[in-house]
Amino acid sequence: MLGTLTWVRALDRPDLLAAPVHAALTAWVAADAEVADAVLVTEIDPDLADTAALTAAYDLPPAASANCVLVAGRRAGEERVAAAVVRATTRADVNATVKRLLDVRKASFLPTDRAVEESGMEYGGITPLGLPAGYRVLVDARVVVDDPDAGGTVVVGSGVRRSKVALPGALLARAPGVEVVDGLGLD
Repeated sequence: MLGTLTWVRALDRPDLLAAPVHAALTAWVAADAEVADAVLVTEIDPDLADTAALTAAYDLPPAASANCVLVAGRRAGEERVAAAVVRATTRADVNATVKRLLDVRKASFLPTDRAVEESGMEYGGITPLGLPAGYRVLVDARVVVDDPDAGGTVVVGSGVRRSKVALPGALLARAPGVEVVDGLGLD
């Protein structure tokens, strides 16, 4: 399907998904049966989980990979947290777009230990699927459109470093809680 990896239905390999990711996929399938066959998972070498190493080792087009970062800011004493999902060939516009969407004066990346603890996912495997209920999930519009180099597929984390999830970008746009945002990713 994509690169030199062997992809299978994600729900058939719960051992390759973090617990919150598996729970979110199970709930999503209950609401949309198409998800069961469209969301795939593959096992990878965890030392190759970072995008540059992953794309080189497994012959994946860089445009297929999307990165998910967790960002927070405060307004009137209330913390606001969001996941920002952008193509790996871009970077999240934290200082303008995310800050504006969260309506905060300053937005910063969550510290790694906090991101891992709150998400229930491993560093390097954090994904927009299965995040805590209070988190907003902001997905750059370029992630959900068919990129000719990516074949319409988006590769994201699985919640663990030893695997990756692939799904159509258009399906990711329909995932529970996802907000598609123009201009979230910067070149």
